[in-house]
Amino acid sequence: MMKKFLMLSVAVTMAMPGLLAANKKPASEVALTEHGQQLEEQYAGQLMALKERITKLIPAVDAQKKSTYLKAREAEKAATAALEAAKKRQGEIATAKALVAHAKGKWIGGADKGIAAAKAKLKEAKTDAARKAAEEELLKWEKNREEGLQALDERQAVLDQLESQRSNIEDELKETEEALVQAKDGTVAAFKNLGLSTLLSSDKLDAMLAGYVVLLEATPHGLAAFAQQGESQQELVELMFADEKLLKQMAVADGARDGHYGRAMEIYCEILKASSKASEGTLQRLALATSLEHSVPIMQRSAVGDTDAPMHVDPVGRYLHFEKAFLDGELDPGFQNLSVWDYRMVVDGEEPDEILTWGREMLRNYRPDQVTKPDYRWRYVEIVRSDIRYGSQDNQYDQDELQFFQNILMNGGICGRRAFFGRFILRAFGIPTTARPQRGHAALVHWTPDGWVPCLGAGWGSGWTKGRYDKDLDFLANTQARATGEPFMQVKRAQWIGDLMGEPRTFGFHSGDPAFWYGASLYAQQGIIEAAKSKTLDAVGQDIAEANETKEVVEIAKVTITEEERQIRVDPTGVITIPAAATSKPTQSNGKIIFMDSRLGGKQLHYSRNGGGQAFEYTFDAPAAGRYAITAKVVTPSWKQSLMVAANEVAQPVEMDLPFTVGMWDTTSPVEVELVKGKNVLRFSHKSEGYAKGFSIKDFTLSPVSGA
Repeated sequence: MMKKFLMLSVAVTMAMPGLLAANKKPASEVALTEHGQQLEEQYAGQLMALKERITKLIPAVDAQKKSTYLKAREAEKAATAALEAAKKRQGEIATAKALVAHAKGKWIGGADKGIAAAKAKLKEAKTDAARKAAEEELLKWEKNREEGLQALDERQAVLDQLESQRSNIEDELKETEEALVQAKDGTVAAFKNLGLSTLLSSDKLDAMLAGYVVLLEATPHGLAAFAQQGESQQELVELMFADEKLLKQMAVADGARDGHYGRAMEIYCEILKASSKASEGTLQRLALATSLEHSVPIMQRSAVGDTDAPMHVDPVGRYLHFEKAFLDGELDPGFQNLSVWDYRMVVDGEEPDEILTWGREMLRNYRPDQVTKPDYRWRYVEIVRSDIRYGSQDNQYDQDELQFFQNILMNGGICGRRAFFGRFILRAFGIPTTARPQRGHAALVHWTPDGWVPCLGAGWGSGWTKGRYDKDLDFLANTQARATGEPFMQVKRAQWIGDLMGEPRTFGFHSGDPAFWYGASLYAQQGIIEAAKSKTLDAVGQDIAEANETKEVVEIAKVTITEEERQIRVDPTGVITIPAAATSKPTQSNGKIIFMDSRLGGKQLHYSRNGGGQAFEYTFDAPAAGRYAITAKVVTPSWKQSLMVAANEVAQPVEMDLPFTVGMWDTTSPVEVELVKGKNVLRFSHKSEGYAKGFSIKDFTLSPVSGA
């Protein structure tokens, strides 16, 4: 089978330009040739035949038990509606309180301030016109105050009435909560009594069910539109349906985007041709994920100035990028064991491959501690909290030669740009992530070994995700069930049978009212999650969702700096090398200044963006007095920064410009300082234009200036 895939990839490659053009249209809009119409009839026949065959093999559900389950489901829906109504009534008390407070404070209080201001103007008025204007303003505010008092009386009456009913409302809320628990228990019991566990736990129908779902999603017309392009395309369709394992992988991973299975197979063949390692294990799952996700081309977001950049992300190139990064050990350790479904949320980025490489190098250079952070909730994505400033005022300085994510690191942004960058840096290290917007705010969710976590926004239940799992709580439940492995297949089998029965697709209790089999899938999923005792992780970064600096205590990685790493060296020519970690003040990390292991070996000093200004010093012996040219090896994420350098408490410090290195290591231009023979103290303070920015330093070099 693999050999056939490779042979077909050659023929497909030759026809690729035409295939890409055809793929821009939805399959339903592609006109069919006479041969295509014949193929459509053939695939439609296969779909019907599969349906008839599978239907005969599915045991009938006991009518009485099904009726009991459906009644229990209706009782649960009624109990849910009753609870929501009770919550609404309780919420009316809070709303009434808020309206009373508004009338007292903002309305009447504001009118009182307006009256006082108008009286002051009237007292100070020197002309008839000024007095008239002040009198009119006073009348306006007095009228506004009367209206406020009237509104307060009305609102207070509503609140008093609701308060008199508080006890009943609270009792009703408690009763409806208890009733819903009982109703849910009844539905679960009725579901278990259906006797579906044997059917849903068996893999005997998997191949046929997966084949049916793939054919249903691809549609006979869509497959015919693809297959009519040539013998190679037609054979690809045949090979796909002949490979039961591949079909099942596709269906479990939620299939090709928009049903473009033909294009997914083309990409898969191209990847197998390009890499001998893509046929098994981690890399096979990655190859398939890339094929499914890129079956609809993904627009590439290149630097504005890169006018020759391709329009779309190259799927084969995307796969090869992550293959190399994985084999080179550049990705997160958890990457190796992810599923096809997980990998889809790694390879779906809009960034060029070279920007993914840049992202990993930047973080390893600038904040290596965030790459190895034990707290997976913040690993990698902590760069948003530490260095992506909240605010859009500097976005106007984005540079055309820099890519979008490099500009965000340089100039910050509000919620959208920060969430975009967070997802980008997670993808760069192979961590699955997706957008999780909420009302008026952009946030993200991402994978951790302990489950998925919301980041930079509110907790679960506050937003939605893209794709078939609309409400974020439904997405969460899906991830928790998938994490159990084989038990999750019960969920998919029930969904596939629901497709077979023509049910509308409902992938969560929060996304609609499921029909019988889709309901069965959700109750099976609920039971799997409970049996696994899955944890729901709280959101992180809520306090910086729309703020510039966290109020939380940020844990600093503890490092031990050896004497060798603090050793200041003088070479035979008198050149002095001072490791950045060899400070005499401060001598340990304090939040503003953080010492950390360096990618270059030894340690480096990081100067944090937040936390106010702080100087740092080095005490050392110079072999001779005179002028020395000092340079620093630095990493900077943003521009317009400098260090003020003072040797031995000189009255006027020297300004050392820090180059904008875009996260790479570079060396500053030299500035000169005057040293004495023997003990010297170098003092550094930071200066930046506009707002505080961070940087990292590996070492300083002081070279004697000849002739000085």
